[in-house]
Amino acid sequence: MKRILIIDDEEAILQMMDRLLTKAGYAVVTAGNGKEADQILNKEDFDLVITDIIMPQKEGMEILTMLMRKPETKVIAMSGGGRFSPEGYLKSAEALGADRTFVKPFFHYEMLDAVKELIGE
Repeated sequence: MKRILIIDDEEAILQMMDRLLTKAGYAVVTAGNGKEADQILNKEDFDLVITDIIMPQKEGMEILTMLMRKPETKVIAMSGGGRFSPEGYLKSAEALGADRTFVKPFFHYEMLDAVKELIGE
């Protein structure tokens, strides 16, 4: 079973993504911020990491930088924006190695299609 880590500081997004991907047959682990995700990633490996960009304690860009050491792990970055438009953050995420990017909100089927394309199963 493919393993996915979802990182987002919005509880509603975490719950929605967890339900969506668990129902699709993936093993899902969630983290409510980048610091928590960092601790998980230091202990466990994942086939895919889906991360928000703007979060307290440790941002998604820092997670992306850390994941550069794990090129076998696919990454989807998502953002609803912050001080700037989400597209600006997502272009930076692509430069750091994100395989796909999404502006929040997104359609569930689009995320599921991207997950299937990146890691299958």
